[in-house]
Amino acid sequence: MSNPHNIIWHDSSISKEARRKQNNHSSFVLWFTGLSGSGKSTVANALAQVLFDQEIRNYVLDGDNIRNGLNRDLSFSDKDRNENIRRISEVSKLFVDNGTVVLTAFISPFIQDREMAKKIVSEEEFIEIFVSCPIEECEKRDPKGLYNKARKGEIPDFTGIDSPYEEPVSPALTIHTTEQNVSECVESILHYLKKRKLI
Repeated sequence: MSNPHNIIWHDSSISKEARRKQNNHSSFVLWFTGLSGSGKSTVANALAQVLFDQEIRNYVLDGDNIRNGLNRDLSFSDKDRNENIRRISEVSKLFVDNGTVVLTAFISPFIQDREMAKKIVSEEEFIEIFVSCPIEECEKRDPKGLYNKARKGEIPDFTGIDSPYEEPVSPALTIHTTEQNVSECVESILHYLKKRKLI
């Protein structure tokens, strides 16, 4: 194993500010958090399309997709959930440095893990969006059939069933997917970003 004292950060010849200037927009992370089935990926991808149509460079980092590749070696234990969020936070930071708007769709159930993500990315460039949806509704939707499996004991440590979900205390924005349709959720987020002059 290499000695961390022999690892030296190399600054890029192109600054984050220069990349943002070329892209003609700011870069930041929209961190969607909520229960499985709440609508995180659906809203994130719908928003991504709108941003793309407005020529705002963006990329969606989806929980399932990341666990199919970068984080496929991780389980759903608390320790591995923490490492899952740490890795994706570091990846998100690189995207932001590249001048890209990042939309992450992760359950990220623990407050301390989301706080860690915010510190890694930087507080000014981290926007926490709570996708609020009662677990009863998430179970009704159950698009992947996960709640059904969890209730049968086939999926251990499932968030909302036998592992807790800690709601954000003061998210930048809360969207209610039982009260707002996808388009309305997207409009709420766009309004917030325009108000902050990020787009």
